[in-house]
Amino acid sequence: MWPAIWLVLLMVCVWGFPYADGVLRVIEPDANQVVYQRASLASLLVQHLLVVSAAAVITVAGGVLAAIVVTREWGRNFLPLVAQVASLGQTFPPVAVLALAVPALGFGTLPIIVALVLYGTLPIVRNTLGGLQDVDKEVKSASIAMGMTGWQTLCQVELPLAAPVILAGIRTSITINISTAAIGATVGASNLGDPIIAGIVNGNMAYIVQGALTIALLALTVDSLFERLQERLRSRLYTA
Repeated sequence: MWPAIWLVLLMVCVWGFPYADGVLRVIEPDANQVVYQRASLASLLVQHLLVVSAAAVITVAGGVLAAIVVTREWGRNFLPLVAQVASLGQTFPPVAVLALAVPALGFGTLPIIVALVLYGTLPIVRNTLGGLQDVDKEVKSASIAMGMTGWQTLCQVELPLAAPVILAGIRTSITINISTAAIGATVGASNLGDPIIAGIVNGNMAYIVQGALTIALLALTVDSLFERLQERLRSRLYTA
C-alpha cells in the first residue's frame, strides 16, 4: 500500500506544482516567480531516474561480483583490498569526486555517475559479503555432497539464501544515490537538483521546496518498493 501512496504523492507533486502558484507564493511572497519553469519536473524526474539507474547497474554488477570473487577460496587474499576500496569510495565526498572528475570527463552526466558509483558501492559489497559469509557451511557441504559444482552451489544455494541481505544493500545504495544525484546539477547534469540549485542561487525557497520534495517522494517510493520486494523474498525463503 505504501509504495502506491508515495507514488501517487510523487505524481501529484510533478504534475501539480506548475499549477500551485498560490500555494508556493505563501513560501516566497516577494519573488517574481515561484513555479520552476526552466524545465518540467516530469522531464527532470526521468533524467534523474536515468542517472541513478545507470549508476545502480554498474554498482550492483561490480559490487556483487567483487564480493563473490573474494568469498571464493582462490580470491580470499583480495578481501581486505576490496573492503578498503569500497570503504574509500564512500568516505570520499561526492562533491570532491565531481571536482576531480570534471576536468577529465567534462561537465554533464558522466561525472555524477562516477560519483554515485563510488558512493554507492560500499553498502552492496558489505551486504553481499555478509550474506554469502552467513550461509551455513553445512548447507554448502551438503550441496557439494549431492554432486553440485561450485558454480551450482553459488547460483542455487548461496545467492538465493543471501538474496534478502544483498537486496538490503542494493536498497540502501539506490536510496542514498537518489538524494546524492541532486548535486549533479552543479556540473550541468540536468535532474531534480536543478530547482534546488536555482533556488539557492536566486534565494528562492519555493524552487528548493519543489526540487527537495520531489526527490524525497521519489526516494520514499523506491525505498518502499524494495521493502516490499524484501518481504516477498523472505517469505519465499521461509516457505521453501
